[in-house]
Amino acid sequence: MVFRYIEDIALAEAAFEAEGKDLKELFTSCADAFIDTSVDPSSVKPVIKKNIEIKGKDVEDLLFNFLNELVFLKDSESFIPKKVEISEISDNFLKAVVVGDLIKVNEGQSFRADIKAITMHKFKVEKTPKGWKAVVVMDI
Repeated sequence: MVFRYIEDIALAEAAFEAEGKDLKELFTSCADAFIDTSVDPSSVKPVIKKNIEIKGKDVEDLLFNFLNELVFLKDSESFIPKKVEISEISDNFLKAVVVGDLIKVNEGQSFRADIKAITMHKFKVEKTPKGWKAVVVMDI
């Protein structure tokens, strides 16, 4: 995992900065940060797999749509991810398998925060000399 929490941006939100040597690693790091904010990943059993395909007009839009898809799965299907396995990614398309379980509060899952949405506040994806970097603020 290559991400760190940003403590001083907002109070009703959680923010993180993620890095990756390529887009696949960046998006995986962002998914890891999203999951770690929501739940202790070790408390979620990998029993359900969901195939997702996400489109965006560019890399920034793709990441925004991808993370909001994780929010949608939680809200619409009570599904909490444990990990994301990206099989295909470009500047405007992502194909992945999201592995996790249904939310089961009374069965040992350890929840941390209920992410309501990914916001555009300070949202940024940029190419760096080392690869890629993203800043994401989540409404909790």
